[in-house]
Amino acid sequence: MKQAVARWGRDWTRQAAGLASGTATAVAELLLALAAGLAVLPVAAWPRGRRAVLRRFGAVARKAADVEVRRLARFHGVRISSVHEAGEEAHAALRYVVARWPLGLVGGVVLGCVVIGAGYGTFMLYGWAITDLRHLWAVIASSLAGLFLLFLAVQGVFGVAALEAQAARHFLGPSHHDELERRIAQLAASRAEVMDVVHDERRRIERDLHDGVQQRLVALGMLIGRARRHRDPERAAALLLQAHEESRRALAELREVAWRVYPAVLDEAGLRAALESVAERSPLPVTLAYQVARPLPRQVETVAYFVVSEAVTNVVKHAGATRLDVRVVLDERELTVTVRDDGTGGADVRGGGLTGLASRVAALDGRFTVDSPAGGPTVVGAELPCG
Repeated sequence: MKQAVARWGRDWTRQAAGLASGTATAVAELLLALAAGLAVLPVAAWPRGRRAVLRRFGAVARKAADVEVRRLARFHGVRISSVHEAGEEAHAALRYVVARWPLGLVGGVVLGCVVIGAGYGTFMLYGWAITDLRHLWAVIASSLAGLFLLFLAVQGVFGVAALEAQAARHFLGPSHHDELERRIAQLAASRAEVMDVVHDERRRIERDLHDGVQQRLVALGMLIGRARRHRDPERAAALLLQAHEESRRALAELREVAWRVYPAVLDEAGLRAALESVAERSPLPVTLAYQVARPLPRQVETVAYFVVSEAVTNVVKHAGATRLDVRVVLDERELTVTVRDDGTGGADVRGGGLTGLASRVAALDGRFTVDSPAGGPTVVGAELPCG
């Protein structure tokens, strides 16, 4: 119960902060809408001049819309993916700005009602210290009315935030039908990509077994055969000792292949222990920051592990780095995984390893990013929804 109340409080505070910042941007958008309207009036009957004026204001409106999109993503957890072309995007942004500023001001009014309701609702607690309370029943009635206003305004914060999201989706985002079509295409593509990753993984396992473990087992059999045929006891003992060492190497390599397929520690001890094992097995020093306060879904743990494991392997093989920083952070909605190295950069995002990771992340509706400028550093990131 306490955790639910605390989570609700954090969510409300974030939404209120989003409305407060949205009120400030609404004032700027109101000025932009007025300026655009005044500029269009002289050329309203001239289509070419009207388009030229709207084109200029559309470029400014697109920047304002980008600010709103980032605000919605940060404070309200709403991500808008525009489907408009370059010219249409400017007009859609201008329409959105003109329609959005009243809603932003309404958000400011709602926040003002929260402050007023809180002030009147708690007047009974502090009013005696600042004035002479002669009409007690009037004070009680005004406090109850203030509490009622506070209740409505607190709920209104969520309502205005929902309207903000709907307005942005209506003017900037795809329609419901287009979103469903894109979602179907995305699922079909991610399924095909996951199947390719599975086949590539099978081929890699077969190659590791054939080139590594199988060759060692063949050598082991040859050593044992030579020891059996040799008549010199000392030479036979030396061959058996070599066979024993070869069996140990084969067993270690087999364990390594099994670990790369799926680490048992992930099921037995969880994601943190599995990542600590990756850090211990790495030839480079790895700093692990793990900030996860609750259990994660099994599929999220699996994808997060492979993101870190594959990224560390790529850094060791190709980056020329001297150290790595791994950060795993969980908020209310998603798990963020970041692997940063101090290498030379220039990672090929189309490489097999990174492409496979992107497919794994996409299968969970996550986002996979690679930032690797020439000269470094390289930052591999994944955001996995787990709400």
